[in-house]
Amino acid sequence: MIQWTALPTLFPLRSGQSISLFFAFIKSFPFSIASSSSPISAPEESEPTSIDHLSSQLLNLLSHPNWQKHPSLKNLIPSLSPSRLSSFLSQNPNLNPHIACSFFDYLSRLPSFKPSVQSYAPLLRILISNKLFQVAERTRLSMIKSCGTPDDIVFVMGFVREMNKCDDGFRFKLNAWAYNTLLMSLSRFVMVDDMKCVYNEMLNDMIKPDIYTFNTMINGYCKLGNVVEAEVYLSKILQAGLSPDTHTYTSFILGHCRKKDVNTAFKVFREMQKKGCRRNVVSYNNLIHGLCETRRIDEAMKLFLQMGDDGCSPNVRTYTILIDALCRLDRRAEALSLFDEMQEKGCEPNVHTYTVLIDGLCKDSKLDEARVLLNVMSGKGLVPSVVTYNALIDGYCKKDLVDVALNIFDTMESKSCIPNVRTYNELISGFCRTKKVHKAMSLLDKMLECKLSPSNVTFNLLVHGQCKEGEIDSAFRLLRLMEENGLAPDEWTYGTLVDGLCERGRVEEANTIFSSLKEKGIKVNVAMYTALIDGHCKAEKIDFAFTLFKKMIEEGCSPNVCTYNVLINGLCKQGKQLEAAQLLERMPESGVEPTIESYSILIEQLLKECAFDHADKVFSLMVSKGHKPDVCIYTSFLVAYYNEGKLKEAEDVMAKMAEAGVRPDLMAYTVMIDGYGRAGLLNRAFDMLKCMFVSGYEPSHYTYSVLIKHLSLGGLDLKTEASFINIADVWKVVKYETLLKLFDKMREHGCPPNTNVFSSLAIGLCREGRLEEASRLLDHMQSCGMSSCEDMYTSMVNCCCKLRMYEDSARFLDAMLTQGFLPRLESYKLLICGLYDDGNSDKAMATFFRLLDCGYNNDEIAWKILIDGLLKRGLVDRCSELLDMMEKSGSRLSSQTYSLLLEGLDRTHNK
Repeated sequence: MIQWTALPTLFPLRSGQSISLFFAFIKSFPFSIASSSSPISAPEESEPTSIDHLSSQLLNLLSHPNWQKHPSLKNLIPSLSPSRLSSFLSQNPNLNPHIACSFFDYLSRLPSFKPSVQSYAPLLRILISNKLFQVAERTRLSMIKSCGTPDDIVFVMGFVREMNKCDDGFRFKLNAWAYNTLLMSLSRFVMVDDMKCVYNEMLNDMIKPDIYTFNTMINGYCKLGNVVEAEVYLSKILQAGLSPDTHTYTSFILGHCRKKDVNTAFKVFREMQKKGCRRNVVSYNNLIHGLCETRRIDEAMKLFLQMGDDGCSPNVRTYTILIDALCRLDRRAEALSLFDEMQEKGCEPNVHTYTVLIDGLCKDSKLDEARVLLNVMSGKGLVPSVVTYNALIDGYCKKDLVDVALNIFDTMESKSCIPNVRTYNELISGFCRTKKVHKAMSLLDKMLECKLSPSNVTFNLLVHGQCKEGEIDSAFRLLRLMEENGLAPDEWTYGTLVDGLCERGRVEEANTIFSSLKEKGIKVNVAMYTALIDGHCKAEKIDFAFTLFKKMIEEGCSPNVCTYNVLINGLCKQGKQLEAAQLLERMPESGVEPTIESYSILIEQLLKECAFDHADKVFSLMVSKGHKPDVCIYTSFLVAYYNEGKLKEAEDVMAKMAEAGVRPDLMAYTVMIDGYGRAGLLNRAFDMLKCMFVSGYEPSHYTYSVLIKHLSLGGLDLKTEASFINIADVWKVVKYETLLKLFDKMREHGCPPNTNVFSSLAIGLCREGRLEEASRLLDHMQSCGMSSCEDMYTSMVNCCCKLRMYEDSARFLDAMLTQGFLPRLESYKLLICGLYDDGNSDKAMATFFRLLDCGYNNDEIAWKILIDGLLKRGLVDRCSELLDMMEKSGSRLSSQTYSLLLEGLDRTHNK
């Protein structure tokens, strides 16, 4: 029994963890801890969770001749778990063995009860002590076969070995059947070292291996592709005077395929026929899978069609292997056709088949079809696996539909399907892609709560997300948090940091990190070099960029097309088009072929300088090299022609785009809208806006800036009238009446304003501190029956803070929370620091206290509110009181965050 006095040592309470929570944890134990003497009040003996009480009830029940029909059985079953069954059998070793066995079998047949391998052990002891060896043999085999994890098989191995050797009346020798079953279980988990030990123990026990023994050993090694070791056991088959059978050959087909030697696998497959050994569906499946893994799908399909000649019918695995391979090769139409064929032939798809197709549909952006397939699958009684849900979550996240992905995540949990690290990584990636790293960080906390260890991929995604939002300091803090979690930052971690620093113009810091990597044992890759070269080009240090380029080549790191493109772009930005063109021409000499982007950079720069003839020559050269112009190149020509007022030429470019089957993108549409606006053709500009909506594009903030500019000018022809509104100043001078006019024009042209329109306009106004007009927009939007979006509220909160209207800011923030939005920590930082600056410390503390319950990552709260907010403003005492509040509320911080806080408090205090 566990003694109460030992509990504080075994289970230390964390800071802020309540005593009631501790007792809830203790009560979850399957055994009664309360039976030991203690001054602390213990649960009553009559409590149904007490194992002693349960044991007496079970003994009473099993004493009845027809216990299966006894009314108390139904009430007792919910209290039984595998561990409690094990305890009951252990505590009652004198139980009638026939009743014990019958009771165990009865429970095993219940859908809600699955015996653990540990629960077989006391039953076996009861059977052996009563010399019921035949029943014990069947029970031991069931125990071995029930192993579901490597830990299970390790327990079973230890137990059967103990019984094989002990001399206390419980000795139960292993026979050939038991040894072979044990070897098969070990083979299932590819535990070949343990297999070899068990095989040697079998020989030491003077038990002669048979064909099943040798085949099991061969199969275990072949699963690892270790054909050489497998051949040792093949020779033992021949030495024993036995003949290799279908299982032997099939294992070797698998082994050669696992080592990517499909040709040798084919030889073994053909040899089977020559030796008169029947090939079965597993033989075919192993070879078909090997061909598919080496992208030889057409040969696999040919083999699939030959199965009937051998009297073999494809099974669900055969079809699934081929459907998976076709999907991975983007031949999804063929995959769907094969899926239909398998059902027509009466071969029912399984969970894996559906998962493969759902994943393929998601990769094809056919998310609705994938969702339908999930429903079909569930309707057939198939339970989607974590891999199935992950495929859907990944598909929605890649289309930036993270809220839909979260709904699937919730469905997954409600169906008792436990998310894994990959599930969280896909959601984290989705939030980071949509610039909501604060939501991604909250998932890191949830992972840790679920006892899931974040991987390097998890932290690399978060580092990338912080860098993308310009939070470089937080990215570096994540680096230290990563190390605290026992993970080593890799080349992708540092590559992201180098790129992030360069993007923010902090090239010297990027240089320092880059130079330190060799000491850290991190190999510098082409992506890191390219990011650093690009950073120096943007910082107008083109000579140093070329120095890095030469160093890169000297160190054996071959530049790729991206490296050349950033150099060409750097040269163009400095007006060195001739050198850029020369570099473009020299690329093939280095084994790197220019891409369409390489030509596009040069063409765009030439067009900016109105060098149309030169741009046309580069364009013709690009086409002659076999490159098909894309929308970006056409858009560059559109911009140039519209800037010069050459509407006819611009429309010719649009006609060429249509002829080439190139659809305009968001930027192309915006350029055309601007072009018509410049020409004073407002109606045509709005017609183009309608086309944009029909094509599935949401206009950007810049698109609306363009439209508002031209509406403000009243549709004047800018060829004759100079523009008196700079595009950057639109939101400073626009009248509210012009915005209403925009709505009217949009409705007139069949594209009524939606949430995105109101949000874009409100954000533009808020950036210029025009809160009154933004608030009027919000009211107008709500009067139209639309709900405001997260970004709109965020801009209102931040605008109020900048205007020192903290009460209004808090009101908008509360509205966000009420509508289920998670405000950004930047908004909380502005509000809390502003309230302290305004002398309203009570409101600041109340706001902070509320955010602690919103599900943010605690470390990030400390980083962004306490360190980047209060300490940077010198508010040491305020920082201390909020840190104290976090500790009292039970918020756990990493040791490195505590260190940062202590350093910051000390440094700020000394100042």
